[in-house]
Amino acid sequence: MTDYEIECCETYETHEDLLKIVADTLPEETELYDLAELFKVFGDSTRIRILFVLFEAEVCVCDLAKALNMTQSAISHQLKILKQNKLVKSRRQGKSIFYSLADDHVRTIIDQGREHIEEEGI
Repeated sequence: MTDYEIECCETYETHEDLLKIVADTLPEETELYDLAELFKVFGDSTRIRILFVLFEAEVCVCDLAKALNMTQSAISHQLKILKQNKLVKSRRQGKSIFYSLADDHVRTIIDQGREHIEEEGI
Protein backbone atom coordinates (compact mmCIF):
# COMPACT_ATOMS: atom_id res chain seq x y z
CA MET A 1 0.00 0.00 0.00
CA THR A 2 1.29 3.51 -0.84
CA ASP A 3 1.24 6.42 1.60
CA TYR A 4 -1.68 7.99 -0.26
CA GLU A 5 -3.92 4.96 -0.59
CA ILE A 6 -7.17 5.34 1.34
CA GLU A 7 -8.12 2.46 3.58
CA CYS A 8 -11.81 1.60 3.98
CA CYS A 9 -13.78 -0.23 6.63
CA GLU A 10 -14.19 -3.96 6.13
CA THR A 11 -17.89 -3.77 7.04
CA TYR A 12 -20.49 -1.05 6.62
CA GLU A 13 -21.49 0.33 10.02
CA THR A 14 -22.50 3.86 11.02
CA HIS A 15 -21.90 5.43 14.41
CA GLU A 16 -25.03 7.44 15.19
CA ASP A 17 -23.51 9.25 18.21
CA LEU A 18 -20.70 10.62 16.04
CA LEU A 19 -23.06 11.49 13.19
CA LYS A 20 -25.22 13.53 15.60
CA ILE A 21 -22.19 15.55 16.71
CA VAL A 22 -21.31 16.20 13.06
CA ALA A 23 -24.88 17.20 12.20
CA ASP A 24 -25.02 19.57 15.17
CA THR A 25 -21.70 21.29 14.41
CA LEU A 26 -21.42 21.33 10.61
CA PRO A 27 -21.74 24.92 9.32
CA GLU A 28 -24.52 25.92 6.93
CA GLU A 29 -23.93 25.16 3.25
CA THR A 30 -23.62 28.87 2.40
CA GLU A 31 -20.84 29.32 4.95
CA LEU A 32 -19.00 26.27 3.61
CA TYR A 33 -19.34 27.65 0.08
CA ASP A 34 -17.99 31.07 1.13
CA LEU A 35 -15.06 29.44 2.91
CA ALA A 36 -14.23 27.36 -0.15
CA GLU A 37 -14.37 30.48 -2.32
CA LEU A 38 -11.98 32.28 0.05
CA PHE A 39 -9.48 29.45 -0.14
CA LYS A 40 -9.68 29.51 -3.94
CA VAL A 41 -8.26 33.03 -3.78
CA PHE A 42 -5.16 31.62 -2.06
CA GLY A 43 -4.82 29.08 -4.90
CA ASP A 44 -2.94 31.49 -7.17
CA SER A 45 0.81 31.98 -6.69
CA THR A 46 0.71 35.55 -8.06
CA ARG A 47 -1.80 36.57 -5.39
CA ILE A 48 0.36 34.86 -2.74
CA ARG A 49 3.39 36.81 -4.01
CA ILE A 50 1.43 40.06 -3.78
CA LEU A 51 0.42 39.25 -0.21
CA PHE A 52 4.06 38.55 0.72
CA VAL A 53 5.06 42.00 -0.58
CA LEU A 54 2.22 43.53 1.43
CA PHE A 55 3.47 41.72 4.56
CA GLU A 56 6.47 44.05 4.41
CA ALA A 57 5.02 47.38 3.29
CA GLU A 58 2.07 49.33 2.01
CA VAL A 59 2.76 49.81 -1.70
CA CYS A 60 1.21 51.13 -4.90
CA VAL A 61 0.54 49.14 -8.06
CA CYS A 62 3.72 50.55 -9.67
CA ASP A 63 5.84 49.24 -6.78
CA LEU A 64 4.15 45.85 -6.88
CA ALA A 65 4.64 45.57 -10.64
CA LYS A 66 8.34 46.40 -10.30
CA ALA A 67 8.89 44.11 -7.27
CA LEU A 68 7.21 41.14 -8.97
CA ASN A 69 8.41 41.89 -12.52
CA MET A 70 4.85 42.01 -13.85
CA THR A 71 2.67 44.51 -15.70
CA GLN A 72 0.53 46.98 -13.80
CA SER A 73 -2.50 45.54 -15.58
CA ALA A 74 -1.76 42.02 -14.30
CA ILE A 75 -1.18 43.32 -10.77
CA SER A 76 -4.39 45.38 -10.87
CA HIS A 77 -6.40 42.34 -11.94
CA GLN A 78 -5.09 40.30 -8.99
CA LEU A 79 -5.54 43.19 -6.53
CA LYS A 80 -9.19 43.46 -7.60
CA ILE A 81 -9.74 39.81 -6.65
CA LEU A 82 -7.89 40.24 -3.35
CA LYS A 83 -9.90 43.37 -2.54
CA GLN A 84 -13.25 41.75 -3.47
CA ASN A 85 -12.41 39.01 -0.98
CA LYS A 86 -11.49 41.53 1.72
CA LEU A 87 -7.85 40.43 1.88
CA VAL A 88 -6.39 43.81 0.91
CA LYS A 89 -7.50 47.40 1.32
CA SER A 90 -6.50 50.59 -0.44
CA ARG A 91 -6.10 54.27 0.30
CA ARG A 92 -5.51 57.26 -1.93
CA GLN A 93 -2.57 59.58 -1.39
CA GLY A 94 -2.51 62.31 -4.00
CA LYS A 95 -2.42 60.59 -7.38
CA SER A 96 -1.34 57.22 -5.96
CA ILE A 97 -3.36 54.35 -4.53
CA PHE A 98 -1.58 52.39 -1.82
CA TYR A 99 -2.49 48.80 -0.96
CA SER A 100 -2.05 46.97 2.33
CA LEU A 101 -3.29 43.84 4.05
CA ALA A 102 -6.89 44.16 5.16
CA ASP A 103 -6.13 42.77 8.64
CA ASP A 104 -3.91 40.36 10.59
CA HIS A 105 -6.06 37.37 9.61
CA VAL A 106 -4.44 37.36 6.17
CA ARG A 107 -0.96 36.94 7.66
CA THR A 108 -2.26 34.26 10.05
CA ILE A 109 -3.80 32.23 7.20
CA ILE A 110 -0.55 32.33 5.21
CA ASP A 111 1.59 31.57 8.28
CA GLN A 112 -0.59 28.58 9.16
CA GLY A 113 -0.35 27.30 5.59
CA ARG A 114 3.44 27.63 5.63
CA GLU A 115 3.66 25.77 8.94
CA HIS A 116 1.51 22.99 7.52
CA ILE A 117 3.60 22.45 4.38
CA GLU A 118 6.83 22.54 6.39
CA GLU A 119 5.71 19.75 8.77
CA GLU A 120 7.63 16.49 8.59
CA GLY A 121 5.99 13.90 6.39
CA ILE A 122 3.89 16.32 4.36
